[in-house]
Amino acid sequence: MTSKRFVALAGNIGSGKTTVAKLVSRRFGYELFDEPVIDNRFLRHYYGDMRRWSFTLQLEFLIKRVQHHELIQTVPKSCIQDRTLIEDPEIFAKYLHGLGHMTDDELQLYLEYFERLNRGVRQPDRVIYLQCHDTETLLKRIGARGRKEEAGIGGDFLAGLNGYYLALPAVLKSKYGIDTMIFDVTHFDVHDAAQADAFLALAEAFLR
Repeated sequence: MTSKRFVALAGNIGSGKTTVAKLVSRRFGYELFDEPVIDNRFLRHYYGDMRRWSFTLQLEFLIKRVQHHELIQTVPKSCIQDRTLIEDPEIFAKYLHGLGHMTDDELQLYLEYFERLNRGVRQPDRVIYLQCHDTETLLKRIGARGRKEEAGIGGDFLAGLNGYYLALPAVLKSKYGIDTMIFDVTHFDVHDAAQADAFLALAEAFLR
């Protein structure tokens, strides 16, 4: 992996993207771009009232992620991004609209913003999708990291997101021309050295 690579992680809330991104960053020397969650000014409001704040939150994430892409363009070394820009329009915005948390006009306006801001933005060379169909596992991991604003996330909400994630590898390939590695993290313990090494061996072969 001598030339610059841009790799992104995809996956449901609680699938372990942040931890795996750090693992890949340390092993391969990639510059890490964390998901812009901690400093998001609307996230707490969003989980308290999704109907009111979904459109606002999606715009906030869109702007932050496009900024990440612009920074990634300036970094000479390979980079890894915690969650893709593509997941916002293809999964979260459409799902929130389906739930009635975004109106038809809000979804259309969001997609127009996405199309305009996404022009000329370099997409990842490869995506690693962390798959987990067991919502109980996701809920346990969400609980373990202890973000107060995520305390109200339920299994039904995560299951709905998983429905959209099923199509993500095909969407990435057909619509964006990006190959995806699917890795099931249901029983994956990133802190177990043998399991981590096995994952990294698969990732290295995929990214080569």
